[in-house]
Amino acid sequence: MVLHLTKFFRRLLRLPLFYGVHGRWLLLCLPMGWIALFFVVPLLIVLKISFAESIFAAPPYTQLLQWVGDAAVTIHLNLHNYALLIQDNLYIFAYFNSLGTATVATFLCLFLGYPMAYGIARAPGKWQILLLLLVILPFWTSFLIRVYAWIGLLSPLGVFNNFLIAVGFIQDPLPLLNNYFSVCIGMVYSYIPFMILPLYASLEKMNLQLLEAASDLGCRPFWAFLRITLPLSLKGIVAGTMLVFIPAVGEFVIPELLGGPENLMIGRLLWMEFFNNQDWPVASAITIALLGLLVVPLVALQRLQMKVH
Repeated sequence: MVLHLTKFFRRLLRLPLFYGVHGRWLLLCLPMGWIALFFVVPLLIVLKISFAESIFAAPPYTQLLQWVGDAAVTIHLNLHNYALLIQDNLYIFAYFNSLGTATVATFLCLFLGYPMAYGIARAPGKWQILLLLLVILPFWTSFLIRVYAWIGLLSPLGVFNNFLIAVGFIQDPLPLLNNYFSVCIGMVYSYIPFMILPLYASLEKMNLQLLEAASDLGCRPFWAFLRITLPLSLKGIVAGTMLVFIPAVGEFVIPELLGGPENLMIGRLLWMEFFNNQDWPVASAITIALLGLLVVPLVALQRLQMKVH
């Protein structure tokens, strides 16, 4: 089936219709249309709602454009939603807590994932596929089930506490669940494959003769790693950092299941505003503000990746 589809698309791309400048633009229409339909249009809708006022109606917000008379249209922009994000300490705390937690989780994924990716890249060819399969294997299980499994591992009567009590390390169960520690553990476990795979792709392509030449010239392995291996893998580091940091900032499931009430992140706050408070304008303003906060690190990482190229 896949082979037949591949042959079909190859024959399709050979048609004269797809040659020249117009052909290239025609090929770009499908992905650009997909992005416009499922990203740009929903984003504009959320932006419009963020300037509305919350009301008890369906939908629960006022319209941006309102007719006055027969031929006049007025635009009502409610900036109070954005002002509330600056004035209320709850939103400020949620933003900083989300950015801080995502940064810590990204650093831990890099710290743990780099040796794993390096080991896979340097393993014999017959073992690399098996090791990569072990990295990807958790994706075959539902994300929600994998997070729920950590509740059984970290709870006061869970596997870890029972093991530590059995071997005599502790007398009373440790508070491993419903805190900052459990949220970081859940994020690292969930997102570390997104760090390992880009790093492996960069390290696997590296020319090992560079390390041999450095060794022949008297360079120690540690300095050879800092001066050769690390710079050549910088592209994978940037890609893995983006793949981990972006979803970690807006994570909802892990803080909801593994975090306590004091560990408020922006994903949980969005859920509360949308479904508990039914305040769609404030929730939309939170979303747009979060997007604005993420633009700066994304642009910085993108420029760094372009310099690596």
